[in-house]
Formats: sequence, C-alpha cells, structure tokens
Amino acid sequence: MRLIFQLTVLLYKRPIVFIGFAAALLSWLTSCANSTTGKALERSLAVDPQLKDNPTLTGNSQQSTPQNQTSAQLPEDFPSEIPLYPEAQLQNAEPLTVPDAQGQRTTWSSSDPSNFIQSFYKKTFESGNWQVVAQPNPNDEVGGTFVARQNDLQLTVSISPSAATSSPEATPTSTPSGTGTDRSDTTFEIQYIRKSDRAAVKPSNPQAPGEATSEPATQSTGTLPTASQAFADLDRTPQGLRQYVEDVVALGVLTVNPSADKNNPDTSGTQFEPNKTITRREYARWLVAANNRLYANNPGKQIRLASATDQPTFQDVPKTDPDFPSIQALAEAGLIPSPLTGDATAVQFRPDAPLTRENLILWKVPLDTRQALPSAAVDAVKQTWGFQDAGKIDPKALKAVLGDFQNGDQANIRRVFGYTTLFQPKKPVTRAEAAAALWYFGFQGEGVSAQEAQSLKPSNSSPEPTPGN
Repeated sequence: MRLIFQLTVLLYKRPIVFIGFAAALLSWLTSCANSTTGKALERSLAVDPQLKDNPTLTGNSQQSTPQNQTSAQLPEDFPSEIPLYPEAQLQNAEPLTVPDAQGQRTTWSSSDPSNFIQSFYKKTFESGNWQVVAQPNPNDEVGGTFVARQNDLQLTVSISPSAATSSPEATPTSTPSGTGTDRSDTTFEIQYIRKSDRAAVKPSNPQAPGEATSEPATQSTGTLPTASQAFADLDRTPQGLRQYVEDVVALGVLTVNPSADKNNPDTSGTQFEPNKTITRREYARWLVAANNRLYANNPGKQIRLASATDQPTFQDVPKTDPDFPSIQALAEAGLIPSPLTGDATAVQFRPDAPLTRENLILWKVPLDTRQALPSAAVDAVKQTWGFQDAGKIDPKALKAVLGDFQNGDQANIRRVFGYTTLFQPKKPVTRAEAAAALWYFGFQGEGVSAQEAQSLKPSNSSPEPTPGN
C-alpha cells in the first residue's frame, strides 16, 4: 500500500513521469493483445451482458412500459352527466342496439377494491339528481349492480367482486390500473340507454269528436310513462314498501293521470305521492296494466280491454271516461262486483272515491288464485288471520281475504300491511300500498314478480280490446 501511495504522489507531482508511465502501459498492452493475459484483461473490462438485457439496470425505462396498455377512448357522445370513478381506466366501449334509443356499454378497470367503487357510486347517486331503482344489498360489500335514472337516461353500473376489499376508513389508491401493482384489478361496466326524440313523442290515433278511444286510457291521454320515467319523490315511500314500489315503477305501469283524477288536479307526472290515498279508478287502471305487463308473454292470463262499442256496466263510467277500457274490462271479467256478477245494487262504480283495504283484496286476489274463492265466514277469517275486526269486513270480501291467507308468504295482506291483528277493512289505501300489492301475481309459489318481469320483453305493448258485438 505504501508503494502505491508513493507512486500516486510521484505521478501527481511529475506529469512527465505520468506520461511516460502511460506510454509504457500502452506499449505493454499492445504487445500482449493476442496473448492469454491480454484476452483475460479484455474480458474483465467488457460490459456485463446482463446489463444489456435488463433495461431497468441500465436506466432505460422505455422498454418497461407495458405493451398491452389500453388504447380505448371514450365515445364523443358519452353523456357528461354519468359519474366516472376517479383513476379508472377505460378498457372497451361498444354501442348497444336498442330500438328508438341510443346506448353504450363500457368496461373499466381500477386498482381499487370493489367496495370502494360501490361506495363511490352509492354516495354519488344519493347526493345527485338520480332516482335509484336498484342497488346492491347493503350487507354485500363485494360488488353488485346499480340501476339509476335521470330524465330520459337509464344507467346501469355492474361491479365485479374483487379478491381484496378494504375498510371504509381506508383511502382509495391514486395508482392507476396496469402500473405494476401486485393485487388484481377490479373491473366494472357502465351501460347507459337514452331514449331518442322519436320514442319520446308518439302521435295519437285520430278519432272522431266525441268518439271514445279503444286504447287504454293512459295511452289516449299521452301520460303513459316508459320504464325510464322517474318519479322525483319515491324517497318518501315507507321503507318497508320502497323496493316493491320501485320494481313496479320500473315496469312503467303506475301512471299518474291528472285529467282522469278529478280529485287530484294538481298531480304532476313527476310526482308519485306515495303516501296519498289512491282512487278506485287509479287502482283499476294500475291493476289491469300490471297484470298484463307481468303476463306479457302469456295472453291467456291477460285482461282484454273493453272497446268503444261495449255497453257501459256502470252508470258513472261512460264510454267517454278515460278509464272506461280498464274499469269496464274488470267488470266484464267478473273481477269486481257489478250487475254482470248478479249484484243489482252495484250500478255505480264511484271512480273517484278512495280505494279501501277490502276493495284492494277483493279485486286483486282473484287474479292471484285464478280459481273459485273458498267459502268463508267471519269465524274462519278470525281463526286464520286473527283479525279482531273480521266482523266489519264486507261479506263479498271475506272470501278474498281468506283466499289471500292461503297464499302463504306471498299474501297481499302480509306484503302490504305487514303483521297486524286489525284489518281495518274500510281504511283508505295509499298509492305505495296499492303498488306493493301489484308487485306479485300468482298463487302458492306459481307466479311472477315485478322484479322478474323487468327481464321479460312484452310481445305487444297492450292487449287488444274485446271485439264489439
């Protein structure tokens, strides 16, 4: 070591000596270039081949960029009101083929767990101007599907479960997908459908002045909502009935028709008013529409609408009444008391009177059982339902109340009114309660719900009226 130090000092102080030493070294290397010693020295000074094959060690980051990075672009006509999850990457976009509408299906990925994405959309829909029709189970934190509506826009967000979830207190990562994280990405779909202008307005069929239409009343007045129609006040629906009401609303059968409801002139098409008393004419209209929608592909279970040539059954429901096709159809099918069923006193329908609980059950249960109702007495209803006020139920409704009990868990009374020992047969029914009754049609497990019917494509928009005599 001492010799090396002295040699270094000498070379520093005597440049001439340094130059001579370098020349001697160069001469020596040249003379032994082809010798074994020279080749060994050349190998020791060569670049490590592993450095050339490993760009991360040489500082060349261009080769480390993933080759499969997405190149998908968001369509130019993608609605700006649709919320996008921060830092999510678009993987694919494709158009949807929907009659009289436009739509897109987009696929996204994020390195965040699925419960973060689910929480984001839940808060966004609740705080924004969206009507949430369906959402994941609150107890399920591993993905799910949201269905929300805003004006003419229907949005579906389907979140795939991810392998990892984090606590709600954790902060979502800002690292985009595909940047080398070890955990697998969460994928989700955003699908939207927007009705076109052609579907929004449909011309009505011309008819002679004073001539009653053979179409359903809701169509003749132009107030028939599509499945994408949103009521702005569904959040006022009682919690126990909300899911039932939302499912039935999604079918587009709960029409609110101001011109037909004389007692509700201020009713707006965007206000459902779930806690308001429903009239007899409204429920008759909803009952026919819901039955025919749930059995859209089963004509044998549909109710045929009355035609303009039919002779009115009720004195207060003439052919010119906008709800004549539905009310007359229920009478001709024998589903409501009328002179046609042998009840000579039922010559007035009282369309604008409140619907009572016993009315609701009396009209609905025959459409569930599709068979003769059982014989019933007050004692039989007391023993089955345990109603303390069974003696106050109209004798015509007793059979329907007992038949409803035989429907088990799908009984209308259980679904609409919950557990009770007082039936209160003359109590008016609210719109939310009426809608909940229409959520299911069927008997003892053989039936269809409004939730199931949403996936059915109706074969016809409405049943044909019965031919005139």
